[in-house]
Amino acid sequence: MADDWFAALDKELEKRTEEILLDVDEQNAQKEDINKTLIQDFWRIWIRFNKEGVHFTMEPSHSAFAQFEDFPEPWKFKPKFNFSGVSTVQLIDRTQDQGRVGDSLKAWYYNTAKATHLRMVFEYCEGEHYYKYSGWKRIFTQRVLYDSTLNSLSFDKLHKILGDVVKIWFESHIRRNRENLIKHLKDTYEKGETFTQ
Repeated sequence: MADDWFAALDKELEKRTEEILLDVDEQNAQKEDINKTLIQDFWRIWIRFNKEGVHFTMEPSHSAFAQFEDFPEPWKFKPKFNFSGVSTVQLIDRTQDQGRVGDSLKAWYYNTAKATHLRMVFEYCEGEHYYKYSGWKRIFTQRVLYDSTLNSLSFDKLHKILGDVVKIWFESHIRRNRENLIKHLKDTYEKGETFTQ
């Protein structure tokens, strides 16, 4: 009699395992397609800004995902790069003037009870504050550019938003006026988190 309950439990666990593995495989396939597109988009942005002498770092690093005939172009993806294993794609501005260090475009995945989401934000430093016990800290704010479940993700909408932000970011570098970028972000996109670093 004691074995009967365990046999039923074992059967239920086996069924649940198969369902979960199927769901994980489907999610990994979605993330692979999304990450491949995001990494390619972010790398193209990196290349364009680099032509103007604007210094960015990128995660994942180009040395992880790309093979180069001549750096930075032409390039192609490494055949064994694990796209589905990437949880965050980001470009971080390293320009020293106008307080730009740390300005970044970030896309990452997060889970809710119902689904996995992709969120893309622009993060920027709004200044510094002195804290009695920890010293000077930079205050960062995020503007939410895009947030969607993986199943309802629209690359057309994502690319439209990405184009809007990249154009004003690029223009702000050429004009040497970061305030245009910050004003556009504040006027156009919802405020996300604020934190110190």
